[in-house]
Amino acid sequence: MKKLLILTLAAFVSAAFLSYRYKSPEPAILTPECYVSCYNGDVRELFRQEASTMAFAGMHETPLPYRLQNPGGKTVNFTAADGSTAMGYEIKSKKKSDKWIFVIQEWWGLNDYIKRESEILSKELDNVNVIALDLYDGKVAATPDSAMKLMQAAKTDRLENIIKGALAYAGKDAKIYTIGWCFGGMWSLQTTLLAGKQASGCVMYYGRPENNVEKLKTLNCDVIGFFGNQDRSPSPEMVTKFEADMQAAGKKLTAYKYDANHGFANPSNPSFNKAATEDAHSKAIAFLKAHM
Repeated sequence: MKKLLILTLAAFVSAAFLSYRYKSPEPAILTPECYVSCYNGDVRELFRQEASTMAFAGMHETPLPYRLQNPGGKTVNFTAADGSTAMGYEIKSKKKSDKWIFVIQEWWGLNDYIKRESEILSKELDNVNVIALDLYDGKVAATPDSAMKLMQAAKTDRLENIIKGALAYAGKDAKIYTIGWCFGGMWSLQTTLLAGKQASGCVMYYGRPENNVEKLKTLNCDVIGFFGNQDRSPSPEMVTKFEADMQAAGKKLTAYKYDANHGFANPSNPSFNKAATEDAHSKAIAFLKAHM
C-alpha cells in the first residue's frame, strides 16, 4: 500500500511538472523598459536575443512564394572590412553617379522580394546606384524557424564588416542612402550611423530603433520611419521612445504610424496591408528625392 501511494504521488508530481512545462506561455518579447533598465548592451545584440525567441518568430508568417522575373541587376562580390568576401545584388546607374542606396534585407535574407524592391528603387529614383547587401552570406530562409537560425548566426561583427566593405566599395565620395525592413529596418539606421558624414538619408520600416542617445547624436542625416500600431517589435511604445530620443539628440525623425501589423509592407506576407504600403512607399520615395 505504501509503495502504491509513493508511485501515485510521483505520477502526480510528474504530471504537474509536464502540465506547467507545456502550458506555460512563451516568454513575452522584451519591453522597451527592459531594454533600457535591464540591459546596457548593444541594441543590435539585444535584438539578436529577441529574434531567437518563439514569440518573435510567431510574428512572422511563412511568406508566400515569390520569384523575380527578368532581373535587371546582378550579384557582385566586394571585400568586407575583415578581408573576407561579401556579396550584394547591384543595379548600377546608367550614368556615373556618386549616389548609392543600400537596401537592407528582412530577416528572411536577400530573397527575390528584396531584389524586386531594389529594382523599383532604381526605376523610380534618377541617377542612383542600388545595392542590396547580403547579410546572410548567400543563405535565404523560407520559414520562421530557418530565419531564426540564420538570424542567430548573423554576428554583429560580421554584419559591420560587410557594411563597412560596402561603404568602401561605393567609395569615399559616395552619398549613402539606406532603406530596410524589420531586421533591415534596424540595420538601415545602424548602416547610417556607420556611414558617418557620407550618410544622406535613412528609411526604416518597422525596425528596432537605436536607444543610445549618444550614438544618435552622431547621425549626419534625417530619418523617416514607418511603423505598425499593431506591431510588438517595435511596439508603439518603443516608437514613441525613439521619437523622444531623436528629439533629445537634436536629430530629425519623421515617423508615420499605420493601423497595421509587423511586416505590413511585404506583399509576400499574409498580413500585407496594401493601403499602408502604398502610402509609405510614396512618402519614402519623396523623402529620398528631397534629400538627393
